[in-house]
Amino acid sequence: MRILVIGGTGFLGRCVVGRLVAAGHEVHVPTRRLANARELQVHPTVTVMQADVHNDVALQSLVSECDAVINLVGILHSRPGQPFGPDFDRAHVQLPKRIAAACLHHHIRQFLHVSALGASATGPSGYLRSKAAGEHVIREAYASHSSDHEAGSFTFFRPSVIFGPEDHFMNMFARLARFFPVLPLAGTRARMQPVFVVDVAKAIVNTLDNPRAAGKTYDLAGPRSYSLGELVGLAALWSGHPRPVIEMPMSIGRMQAWMFECLPGEPLMSRDNLDSLTVDNLSDGPISPDLGIVPTPLESVAPVYLQPTRVG
Repeated sequence: MRILVIGGTGFLGRCVVGRLVAAGHEVHVPTRRLANARELQVHPTVTVMQADVHNDVALQSLVSECDAVINLVGILHSRPGQPFGPDFDRAHVQLPKRIAAACLHHHIRQFLHVSALGASATGPSGYLRSKAAGEHVIREAYASHSSDHEAGSFTFFRPSVIFGPEDHFMNMFARLARFFPVLPLAGTRARMQPVFVVDVAKAIVNTLDNPRAAGKTYDLAGPRSYSLGELVGLAALWSGHPRPVIEMPMSIGRMQAWMFECLPGEPLMSRDNLDSLTVDNLSDGPISPDLGIVPTPLESVAPVYLQPTRVG
């Protein structure tokens, strides 16, 4: 199959592209900057093209040449707004809506869309609300073409926080542990089920051409739940810098996050991130057998890539 991977240059995207290549697929990856896709250009069956997927003409052209589309685009921060900020709206709602419209127009067989575990229209954060809104606009688009037998299908994936050698989660806390004697943090009691990036990529690739996946939503979570405080402590320990994790009141945490937001670049933590931590991020059940994967324990992977020689 010829697969279009939108968001293919990111942490999850690079893993998905690698699995697609190994499975014998031809992969197209658009990017605004070709330098972002250097790692992908070594694959002989990957075509990297410079394109802006937020441009309708470019998006229609990209989609028209493929059999299936995978959307991995996701951001963690946005300017403020209700029910979610404009950056969340652009990346998590408007882009999926336009991809769905293009897939329907060109009768693409499958549209695989990565959302987020805990996505809900009534979620506590703009991130979770925008992810739910993205799912809603896709469902609406396909419902309006329900009588079209060539319309194809969509599938949603809802991963928990994703870990792996290049993640921005466990690695971030490991780096912080190198420089601070203690790690003060709000929301330490929030529970989550980290899932291995390779497992997420396998689940997505295994869904291609699987008729059982049509119209379904799959939770992707690891085999064990942890509190955020436990995960931060493990990241520090496995990186060779064990540190006590100090729980801060949420009010102080929000002040800290506001200060991070005022600094240049991507904030270490935003107030919206803290809002997400006011609810547990857990799956209701085991991973569906449709996906053909067995979730990998955090303890079997993270200590290897967090060891001191790999951090920095």
